[in-house]
Amino acid sequence: MGIFRGPFPAIPGAPLGVAAACSSSHKRRDAIKKGYDDLQAIVPTCQQQDFSIGCQKLSKAIVLQKTIDYIQFLHKEKKKQEEEVSTLRKDVMALKIMKVNYEQIVKAYQDNPSEDKVQLSDQVKFNVFQGIMDSLFQSFNASISVSSFQELSACVFSWIEEHCKPQTLRDIVIGVLHQLKSQLR
Repeated sequence: MGIFRGPFPAIPGAPLGVAAACSSSHKRRDAIKKGYDDLQAIVPTCQQQDFSIGCQKLSKAIVLQKTIDYIQFLHKEKKKQEEEVSTLRKDVMALKIMKVNYEQIVKAYQDNPSEDKVQLSDQVKFNVFQGIMDSLFQSFNASISVSSFQELSACVFSWIEEHCKPQTLRDIVIGVLHQLKSQLR
């Protein structure tokens, strides 16, 4: 004997509430079935077929578990993206500060042109550059792991944030200039 689904005919002599209850129960089951079908259509992991079970329809428990797993995955991805946005905002702020500092340096240089100042030889310029780069490379070499490209990428950004701040670079340059000044005496 099969299960009859569909609108229930009024049963003569039965209370009117029975037909209404059956109809509302049927609507509720249809709504739940549609909800599971919608979840299965929306959640990507529910759409991937497991070849061990063939092309069978997923059970409601599996649909719910895959939906939960997918929502957890989305939460993790959202958190990663929020952290990345935060890091990028910090990078933008640091770059804006550097830009302002460089603009101030250019303005100071333009306001005080070096018409009557002693010209430096290329060797002195190179020594200044070399001193700055040696100092930066020492900290870079001590901080950076190159065992994989992923580690290198992650380390480089944190190193730049740590060692290439305008104040840090200024301190390095001042130290190098003091060192060269004492050598030139």
